[in-house]
Amino acid sequence: MLTTKEILKKVRLLEVKSRKLATDLFAGEYHSAFKGKGMSFKEVREYAAGDDIRFIDWNVSARFGHPYSKVFEEERELTVMLLVDISRSNNIGTVYARKKELAAELAAVIAFSAVNNGDKVGVIFYTDKVEGYIPPKKGRQHALYIVRELISKEPKGNGTQTTAALRYFTNATRQVSIAFILSDLVDMNYEDALRIAAKKHDVIGIKLYDKLDMELPDIGLTQMTDAETGVSKWVDSSSARVRYHYQQAFFNNTNQATQVFKKANSDLLHVRTGDDYVKVLQRFFLSRNK
Repeated sequence: MLTTKEILKKVRLLEVKSRKLATDLFAGEYHSAFKGKGMSFKEVREYAAGDDIRFIDWNVSARFGHPYSKVFEEERELTVMLLVDISRSNNIGTVYARKKELAAELAAVIAFSAVNNGDKVGVIFYTDKVEGYIPPKKGRQHALYIVRELISKEPKGNGTQTTAALRYFTNATRQVSIAFILSDLVDMNYEDALRIAAKKHDVIGIKLYDKLDMELPDIGLTQMTDAETGVSKWVDSSSARVRYHYQQAFFNNTNQATQVFKKANSDLLHVRTGDDYVKVLQRFFLSRNK
């Protein structure tokens, strides 16, 4: 457990790093990527050539005997929600940092990008249940509070249930929002919850993984413990067959997650510990701008 002094030091370091990235790199990309996601009704006016026929107000048109169009305007602010998986499987990390620290950095950068743009940002922390909720607000102090919680939050539950977080998000969030799921997605059966959430909201998954998730090192007979269930068993890592099946399990999980997000018409990014997540986010923002 971190001391208060250690937490404050980590908060300060992460604030400096994430604010700089949000300001220098993502200011324009973030705004352009999500511009126009929130639209609100403004007024009706007479139909003009080139207007989208989908926005004709048939009730008003019938009343006045000629067509009228609904006019919408971009909402001045967006709501960004971070669904952060804090389950124990995220304590793995052999390169640069654990998945938990990587999730905190990514979430902090997105949070500061949002507040720099005048948007609200909130967080849902989850394991096999929702373990914390920070309602969306604006401002640097709110972003700092989020960073502090990202660093200090410890899991109480066992396992991972992304469905629980998505259902909570869907029920708690009335306004159309942008949701980032930060998780290793070592999880099953969240397809329906994702599809329902993505019908209304813009949902983006960020799948975090470590080299150890993908490759079992050849270190002979070793005892391995499941980080979430606590179950231990002996594994012969010197066996090429064992290492192959270990790797295939990772690829199967990754392919499943990719298909689930694709079916929900949602984006899924893949970020490995030690990789340059800045480039991954930039590519994503730029692809959205196109």
